[in-house]
Amino acid sequence: MRCSSVILFIASVLLTSPAITPGQTPHPRLTFDVAAIHPAKPGSDLGYIKPSPGGDGYIVENISVKMMMAVIYRIPARQISGGPDWFTTATFNVEAKADGKYSVEDLHTMYKNLLADRFGLKFHTESNPGPVYELVVDKADVNMKADGAVTPPVIPINMQRPSHFVGIKVPMEYLCWFLGQQMRNDARPVIDKTGLTQVYDFELAFSPELPPGLTKEDLVPELQNLPSLFDAVREQLGLRLVPAKGQVPTYVVDHVDQPSAN
Repeated sequence: MRCSSVILFIASVLLTSPAITPGQTPHPRLTFDVAAIHPAKPGSDLGYIKPSPGGDGYIVENISVKMMMAVIYRIPARQISGGPDWFTTATFNVEAKADGKYSVEDLHTMYKNLLADRFGLKFHTESNPGPVYELVVDKADVNMKADGAVTPPVIPINMQRPSHFVGIKVPMEYLCWFLGQQMRNDARPVIDKTGLTQVYDFELAFSPELPPGLTKEDLVPELQNLPSLFDAVREQLGLRLVPAKGQVPTYVVDHVDQPSAN
């Protein structure tokens, strides 16, 4: 028996908005100029959400609104609660275009506004103590190359081949989110405690999590000898995932609508 997996290509960066000081003119609200939203064809098992190559929009194929929210707000989907059944089960195709080239941060702001305007998405956060993983530096020198160049509108971590990933200009917040996404059977969020403030290039290869009832012998041969995610992070990146107690946020959906007409 061979284990096959659906690959979900996702891209996002953590957005921070500068405060507006008294007397300063607020920036205009960032929105896409055109956004077409259509239900995806039923039965498809492949989906992705990513900025368009030219940096002028976003392309979404066969993704639920819950997953859109998870990607755009950098939230593990398991930490989102509430909403009607279709919020999780119905999938959509979205093609959103802006009037020029924008940074990933601006494109994410536009998509957040699209979720609010076209899907009527409203939510609030709750935080409670719970188990987390802290990402810390394991060695004196991390096994990652610091890359301080400006981040272009690309996906920071890409799968080069099954279970082998290449990271380019990756901030630690994004790495924490990525690691949390790989631990599908563990609800703990990953919290950055590295103290690393630059962006980094690296390669990371690890054995994928398997659904209940499967073992490593069910994987294709080239994946069977890969280390676990925890060992790979320590050996290949010079970092370590440490079980700890922390504040676990939950994002509670208060309201969401089927998308408005195009």
